Amino acid sequence: MGDASGSAPRRPPLPRGWRRFLFRLPIRLCRARLGALLGQRFLLLEHAGRTSGQVRRVVIEVVAREDPYGPSWTVASGFGPGSAWYRNLRTTPRATIQVGARRREVEARFLSPEEGGESMGRYAVRHPRVARRLCAFMGFEVRDGSPEEFRRVATSIPFVRFEPAGR
Repeated sequence: MGDASGSAPRRPPLPRGWRRFLFRLPIRLCRARLGALLGQRFLLLEHAGRTSGQVRRVVIEVVAREDPYGPSWTVASGFGPGSAWYRNLRTTPRATIQVGARRREVEARFLSPEEGGESMGRYAVRHPRVARRLCAFMGFEVRDGSPEEFRRVATSIPFVRFEPAGR
């Protein structure tokens, strides 16, 4: 298992079967115009498939909604850089997000490890138990739970910031 010292994590397997069904239930909520039930901590990402070009959807937890220059939403790829949505955005960074009932055209910006670490450190201060569980889910061991330790762990996690398109 990975730890705060930076050793490689053992990423969780992609969900299959009933786990995949459960992971995808929030998408059905959003498509039924009930996305507001998920609050501001989750967003529905609609993006183009890198090979097919077809619209793909995934619900992702928001790590940060902070930007001094305007609205933005930062998310982490819990399954690592091999996640389909992450690879799709690498090919086509334009996408649409839905937060609550509001939809926005956005551009994906891939954060540096340091920027991702800072976002995770701030998230861990606001949601310490959830941050610890998320890190464990992603294959990282967090020992003391300090913001600095979360920052170090997060430098191995890919982060993406969604900013309004054309900004």
